[in-house]
Amino acid sequence: MHRFLLTPRWWGINVFVALAVPVCLFMGTWQLGRFEDRVDSHKEAAGARPTDQAAAPLDSLLPVDKKTSGRLASVSGEYADQLLVPERRLDGKSGFYVLTLLRTDTGKAVPVVRGWLPGAADAARAPAAPTGRVEVTGALQASESAGSKGVYASGGLPAGQLGVIGAAALVNLVPYGLYDAWLTVQTPADGLTPVPAQAPSNTGLDLKAFQNLGYTGEWFVFAAFVLFMWFRLYRREVETLRDAEAGLLPEPAERSTEPAPAPATASARPAE
Repeated sequence: MHRFLLTPRWWGINVFVALAVPVCLFMGTWQLGRFEDRVDSHKEAAGARPTDQAAAPLDSLLPVDKKTSGRLASVSGEYADQLLVPERRLDGKSGFYVLTLLRTDTGKAVPVVRGWLPGAADAARAPAAPTGRVEVTGALQASESAGSKGVYASGGLPAGQLGVIGAAALVNLVPYGLYDAWLTVQTPADGLTPVPAQAPSNTGLDLKAFQNLGYTGEWFVFAAFVLFMWFRLYRREVETLRDAEAGLLPEPAERSTEPAPAPATASARPAE
């Protein structure tokens, strides 16, 4: 009854199933692991930083990663150019950041977001930065990109405004070197509202995380579908053999052994 499983056709089917199911299960497990990693990183990033954690020197926290993002960093120097970062929302309101570049003893500058003000970006409303040498402490943040949430990446901003906070966006605006990071002051002065630190990229429960979860379900469904189709083909083959043994299948029409009659031809009538 089951000798058909050894035929070349079924050998091909069985080998395909034996390879496809483990691959689907492996890919589903891998996608599930990716989703769990994103959940864990989201919990870690969303966790509150210790309030008594001392600020560390800026250079010791670079480059910015998931562990150092949001850490308090300290750096000293003198404030230089000041820019406005428009169309930034805080507490459901639209406003702008006041960003000032701090030139450090290394000669490089770090962008410092000194605070937020509501309304349209207006240089006249932005308080001037302190003069002379200052010590700045702020939450460390990774440089933004055009794909970062909340940035103004359309371009066409007037002079003195910046859409994306990062060294790549500032390199053509200032004549000195830049750190690939920025700070947001948590205790601003001059009536500015502090800008809270953001979680590092690729750590939240965003669309990518739920895509991983969706792919997990798809791969497991593929594995179940392969097994279902194998069982359906197997059952159909068994039923066909049983019907043949019981004589339930129609027999093929018998071919006639008699020779076919020759086609009739018109006989020629002799001329009189």
